[in-house]
Amino acid sequence: MNKSIAVLGLGNYGMSLAKEMYEMGADVLAVDKDAEKIKEISDYCTEAVCMDLLSEEEITGLDLKSMDIVICAMGRNLAASIMGITVSKEQNVPTVMAKSSSKRMTSILQKVGADKVIIPEAENGVRTARIISSDTFLDFFQVDENLCMIEMKPKDDWVGHTLAELDIRKQYEVNIVAKQENAEKKWELINPREKLNPTCRLLIVLEKSQLTKLTKIRRNE
Repeated sequence: MNKSIAVLGLGNYGMSLAKEMYEMGADVLAVDKDAEKIKEISDYCTEAVCMDLLSEEEITGLDLKSMDIVICAMGRNLAASIMGITVSKEQNVPTVMAKSSSKRMTSILQKVGADKVIIPEAENGVRTARIISSDTFLDFFQVDENLCMIEMKPKDDWVGHTLAELDIRKQYEVNIVAKQENAEKKWELINPREKLNPTCRLLIVLEKSQLTKLTKIRRNE
């Protein structure tokens, strides 16, 4: 599955998000007004553009309608964030996300159309990248340098089968440690002979090197 991501604003959050998404195989457009940041990111993205993110004309010229996701990462610049969200929505971008620096800013970003508002204290660029890289990931937790834990929905071809049938541990080199039938139920140890349903959530522990087997992002050639 190919994903095209535009990251508007290359502070610490935007920079780490853009690099992580590119390393995972996404097509990444990175944009900032700082030429030094554009130079820094140029080897870690598909395209890097230096421009004024307060300019409606310049943002419109980016042709964001070809993007799957636009992330407005200018958390301390409300005007630029609003401009990025507004233009993205006008160009029918499927998912528009925005970084916020306060509760009031969060409320404003939601009102102007952001599909998801990111609170930096709760999410970093790497965590966000892992979640949006997959249609099934619901959450991502980094345990240490090599090990991580993810919460995800079953992949379509897992539904209706048991873990014993799927042999997921061997196929993906991961360990499914718990299951939640739905958001209202408690987490419980998973029965390897119980069939998976499309509404359940799985808690999986794995090496970070195995994440690409689950996300299957491929960059456009």
